[in-house]
Formats: sequence, C-alpha cells, structure tokens
Amino acid sequence: MMAPGAVQTADSQKAMTPAEGLQRLKDGNARFVNGLATSRDYLEQASATAGGQYPFAIILGCVDSRVPVEVVFDQGIGDVFSARVAGNIAPSDVVGSMEFATAAAGSKVILVLGHTACGAVKGAVDDVKLGNLTGLLDQIQPAVKATKLKAGEKKTSKNAAYVDRVATTNVKATMDHILATSPTIAGLVNEGKVVIAGGIYDLESGKVSFIN
Repeated sequence: MMAPGAVQTADSQKAMTPAEGLQRLKDGNARFVNGLATSRDYLEQASATAGGQYPFAIILGCVDSRVPVEVVFDQGIGDVFSARVAGNIAPSDVVGSMEFATAAAGSKVILVLGHTACGAVKGAVDDVKLGNLTGLLDQIQPAVKATKLKAGEKKTSKNAAYVDRVATTNVKATMDHILATSPTIAGLVNEGKVVIAGGIYDLESGKVSFIN
C-alpha cells in the first residue's frame, strides 16, 4: 500500500484493490483520531495533480461543516472525490457523479458517510417543512419509518439515540438506493472492482464506525 501523503498516480490507483482502498480510509481516520495526521505540502500536491486526477475513493457525506472528509480521513489533494448533500442522500445527479468516479475515473471505493446529531435527520424526524428542504427531508423519511422506537422513547429530534439510529438506517438505505438505481455501479461491485461501504462519524470523538 502506498505511503500516506504520497500523490495518487494512474499506476497507484490501478494497483490498489477495493479492500486496500477501504483500509486506507480506515487507517486515515485512525491517524486523525490519534492526532497523527500526515504532514502535507498542499501547494506541491496541487501542482502534482494539475495534469490529472486519480482518486481511489468517492465519499458521499453530509454538508455539515464539522465533517470535512479529507480531514477526518487524513487524505490530501487528488486522493478522494467528495460529494456533499444534507443528510448524505443520493439523488440521480449524485449517483451519476459516482458512476463517473468509478466507471470513468477509476475509483475503487464508494463510502456513504453519515454522522451523529445530523441536522437533516433531525429535521426528517420532526417532519420539518421549509421550502426546497422539504423535498430533501422527504428522502430521509423512509429511514425514519424503518427505525423502531425503543420502549419509553419518543419520536423527536431531542431523542439523540433515536436520531443516531435513524442516521445509521439512512446510510444503509442510501447504499441500497445507489445499487438499485445504478446498474453500472452494481455491476462493478458484483465484479469485485468496486466496494461500497457506509460509516457514521462521531462528532465528539472524530471516529468513524464503518458499515460493510
């Protein structure tokens, strides 16, 4: 496996297996959590990648400002594609972007990343109505309905444990949606050329719990 901080090249991307790519994300998050983030010269990386990009993964995350994916996975310029939308849902344009990242640009990993205390999930739990946000939150409603309340719990955004369980359900639902709506990605996964995984980022600890 290439060293952390090394610039991705066509050769390193081609040589990396999907399993190695996923492990690279796990290792990067471990470095972040332990305060061992890689020292990088970002201007040098910008120059090195100006002629082409060979990311090994595409990460679909939430727009939350506290979850910058390159930082929490200790990755540099040119390492990962980043797609961000509130509630880490995957409408058709996001799925199309994933098809570009994998089938056209050679990425080996698709990661759907949710997080604790997600505002979009809270909005869906409370059935918030607000302009265009209403339609976005409607796409999280199936995860709300699929997540059962435990004894004594109430369906409210103030129920932090329930919100986080809905976030996990939503990540899994997004993964299923990607495979169901993209024969291209489903084919790559079935052929072992791409792996799709999920994760929940803990806002307090910085740790990602992976969902395979």
